[in-house]
Amino acid sequence: MAIHPYLDNTGRSDVWSGGSRLIPIDTPKGTFNVWTKRMGNNPDIKVLILHGGPGMSCEYLEVFDSFFPGAGIEYYLYDQLGSFRSDQPDEPSLWEIDRFVEEVEQVRIALGLDSSNFFVLGQSWGGVLAIEYALKYQHHLKGVIISNMMSDIAAYNDYATNVLMPKMDQDKLRRAKELEALGDTDNPEYEDTLMEIHYQYHVLRRPIEEWPDCVLRGMSRVNKDIYVPLQGPSELGASGKLLNWSRTNDLHKIEVPTLVIGGEHDTMDPRYLEMMASLMPKGESLTCPQGSHLAMYDDQQYYFEGLLKFFEKF
Repeated sequence: MAIHPYLDNTGRSDVWSGGSRLIPIDTPKGTFNVWTKRMGNNPDIKVLILHGGPGMSCEYLEVFDSFFPGAGIEYYLYDQLGSFRSDQPDEPSLWEIDRFVEEVEQVRIALGLDSSNFFVLGQSWGGVLAIEYALKYQHHLKGVIISNMMSDIAAYNDYATNVLMPKMDQDKLRRAKELEALGDTDNPEYEDTLMEIHYQYHVLRRPIEEWPDCVLRGMSRVNKDIYVPLQGPSELGASGKLLNWSRTNDLHKIEVPTLVIGGEHDTMDPRYLEMMASLMPKGESLTCPQGSHLAMYDDQQYYFEGLLKFFEKF
């Protein structure tokens, strides 16, 4: 029986492990392993997906399994260092943007990806990495997808404070902020309150009972030793090392084709995301009318139709 080229694993060293492999990463604190998993074969389009968090796992991105194979796109799920299936060293100095960028470059080399086929797709925090990687290593890229991530954290915080928060239940918002001020963000009341006033409106627009298992799994795996120092403890805005991060003025330097994706109900300002695309020589935007931060779920058809149309150009 003939094997479809997309499913032909001839010559692949990862066949025996179902496409998964551990890749050694050199860091200033030694060598550690990160987990990746390949799906499919396509010599022209190979997508490395960068998950959010930071410190989350890539499990919440399993939805790509429903769309990329049918389009013949080769893609790689990947847990960044410190995340679920990768090593989790107790080395706070490793949780820096530049170090993560070098990790992505080492993963690219190990996977044998190059400018003839290599795309990065970064979602949320992964979008920060995608932007930073493109600014340093775009000569290795064929294209970039920045999904649900603004290029300026101050603007992100401003949008949360002046647009999203005024529409929330103010008593419950006040209680959430009280718990934040007390450093009690591990309190179940805090998570319950955010779910009620924020998550189900701006992260994934469904009642929590309807959230996919893979999303809940991904959220449960967050490594707070990474998340809190970089993002801060709150999903209502950033307050960690990312606080002063801004690359908007550098976006014009990204010359490879780039798609910026957002949702009308996103935690990220959809108009700002559209503006970002306009700053890049080959940028274009996709705004999901029913989508939020996880628009690949709550505006799924629109998200993937637009994303796959982008790949059809290559």
